[in-house]
Amino acid sequence: MTRLDFDLPDGTTRSVTVTRLLNAGYAGRAQEEVAAHVAELAELGVPAPSVTPALYPVSPYLAAQVDAVPAQHGRTSGEAEWALVVAGDDPSDLLLTVACDHTDRELEVHGVAWSKNAGLDVLGTRAWRLADVADRLDSVRLRAWVRHGEREDLAQDATLDALLPPAYWVDVLREHGWLAPGTVLLSGTVAMLPGVDQFADGWRVQLEDPATGETLGLGYSVDRMPDPIG
Repeated sequence: MTRLDFDLPDGTTRSVTVTRLLNAGYAGRAQEEVAAHVAELAELGVPAPSVTPALYPVSPYLAAQVDAVPAQHGRTSGEAEWALVVAGDDPSDLLLTVACDHTDRELEVHGVAWSKNAGLDVLGTRAWRLADVADRLDSVRLRAWVRHGEREDLAQDATLDALLPPAYWVDVLREHGWLAPGTVLLSGTVAMLPGVDQFADGWRVQLEDPATGETLGLGYSVDRMPDPIG
């Protein structure tokens, strides 16, 4: 099983063995905008979910703290997100970190759940206790940059009030009996900025708390695998 280690602001480290990995989708707080986005994706051949927001189980071994993500072809890309990590049984053991859901866009048109299971969920190595930031989460800024060669472009930029809050997903996990140590849930993502080439050589994602200036970040390169032989 995958073990993740998170450094906390108080200098301690929490280790979590991932037993359940979930990717939220279509998780914007304005669900009327989500419905319009679903219709746009349907025109591109991406199957519409039966309900929104959606929740996709992902193989737990795909949770990773890495600086390189293997890709089978040139049409994969990341998604800037936050991740909720259940590190123990106490409410103080709910952690929040930065994440990037690397998704196979070719496979996505055949099934979103399949595409989520074809790439890594990259998580940061630092985290905040959810209770410490819960009252100001809506103002936390989520950004992603894509790298093409030596050039880096801003790809996503929003505050967390654009997404359903962690409290919503805590209730969902509790309802299903999944609010247990080892569960990791990624939030779903925010809109890509116009004109961005998301099929990049690398991704960098950051959460910034404007109240303290503290940031949580991650970065990785996208490494093309060799073509199959045979």
